[in-house]
Amino acid sequence: MYKTGIISLSVLLLFTACSGDDGTNGENGSNGLNSLVNHQTLAFGSSDCSFGGLMITSGLDADADGTLADNEIENTTYDCEANTVGTAGSRLPYSVLRSDIEDGAKPGANFEIRNGGYGSDMVKHPSNANQFYALTDRGPNASYTGDLGKGKVFPVADYTPRIGLLEIQDNGDVKIIEEILLKRPDGTLITGLPNSSALGGTGETPYSVLDDGTIEVLREDMTQAYDAINNPILLDDYGLDGEGLVALSDGTFWVSDEYGPHMVHFDIDGTEIDRINAFANDDRVTFNLPAEFTNRRANRGMEGLAITPDEKTLVGIMQSTMYNPSSAVKALDIVRIVTVDTETGSVSQYLYKQEKAQNSQSGIFALSATEFVLIERDGAFYASNTDAMKHLYKIDISAATDIETIADTGAWIQDADLGLTKDGQTLEEVVLNEGWDGLTNITPVTKTLVSDLVSEVQYPHDKLEGMWLINESTIGVINDDDFATWASGGVLEQKYLDAGQTVIDANTLYIIENLDL
Repeated sequence: MYKTGIISLSVLLLFTACSGDDGTNGENGSNGLNSLVNHQTLAFGSSDCSFGGLMITSGLDADADGTLADNEIENTTYDCEANTVGTAGSRLPYSVLRSDIEDGAKPGANFEIRNGGYGSDMVKHPSNANQFYALTDRGPNASYTGDLGKGKVFPVADYTPRIGLLEIQDNGDVKIIEEILLKRPDGTLITGLPNSSALGGTGETPYSVLDDGTIEVLREDMTQAYDAINNPILLDDYGLDGEGLVALSDGTFWVSDEYGPHMVHFDIDGTEIDRINAFANDDRVTFNLPAEFTNRRANRGMEGLAITPDEKTLVGIMQSTMYNPSSAVKALDIVRIVTVDTETGSVSQYLYKQEKAQNSQSGIFALSATEFVLIERDGAFYASNTDAMKHLYKIDISAATDIETIADTGAWIQDADLGLTKDGQTLEEVVLNEGWDGLTNITPVTKTLVSDLVSEVQYPHDKLEGMWLINESTIGVINDDDFATWASGGVLEQKYLDAGQTVIDANTLYIIENLDL
């Protein structure tokens, strides 16, 4: 480690004086000034050296007090440590949850379901610069259609969603410091299983993989046959498919999810202490989101969550266009941002226009009360599609229209179930039928490209989902590796990054410097 110190160099100024013909000595010259040099260690996350280093200042000791004051500094240089993560990234550690299921991509071999999964979101630790929190989603799952219809297969059905505290080491490695398992208000562990339809479920049927590899509908008693009345599908109204994460200075967390969507407040130990959602009959909530948020698209709920710097206002962004009022609006580029004052429950809404329809907004953090950085991405792998898009944008809501403030007038009506409407159409239907020009009195948020991750690091993953604000010009990003689990045609397999099936996807941290934020 570098140490702070002072180095003094004496400078002697000699003066001679002629005193006349007799050659007598002239007056003595004045004493010179000391030149001082300070070495100051900079920690990880410093605005001058993202990975830490040394700040070297120098100047003359004008007041001769032996200390280099700020007004005496004439030169400042930096000796910064190198970015030890680099363009290759740093893989996070993992354990193996299951390894007894045949790999559908490589018949005759099994694959690993990995307890990785720390890629749904990430956020800086409120006080430790080299630490960050990361969030898992509902656990290993893959699309599947069985006897009871479309749904998800959960090969580790009792998986508990969790928050991890992680730390970057001097060599760039990432270490897991702590795992915080999420719990119900009574302290029992939650699952990642779907909610009932009354509280956000969209009819996804959960399936389980038995020890012999067969897939069956997940039910309350797995030893007995399914019965809609006496042995129904196993659901969990506290189940979360967590996607957005906020870490507060008091040690508590907010998590947003893809089910309700719900915003859930957890204490320092991971126990639920509060909840916000759009379901008026949910007696667990303190405040409600606007009712139209119940029309979220399955698997594309509230993917990003941030908190303003004063820690008073939550800012959530939906992943894609909501099914408001139906899936007829699916292939659009209109995305809703919602803010909630956690003290009063006051809500605002803004619109974001995607670069490409059906892209995903999968992360957001606050720079100020009105400026944010968010992720916009597609679902492509760079190895198979060099046009894959993984962008970071800076957005500003200060000049955008808060659609909650538009009063009923003429064609524009605030509908209790669908939100603001125009001639009876939802905003999504207006864009579908008239384009954005139909939103005549609505200004969306402004956006500026901050970074193209494909260009920066040839980002190889499909799901860019988490961001860590390290300093005002440096961001860490992480991917969702889906617990290294994938499915093709309903058959479970290892999740690979390459066509040759040699590189298994894994949570990987990348750190991007010299950004204009």
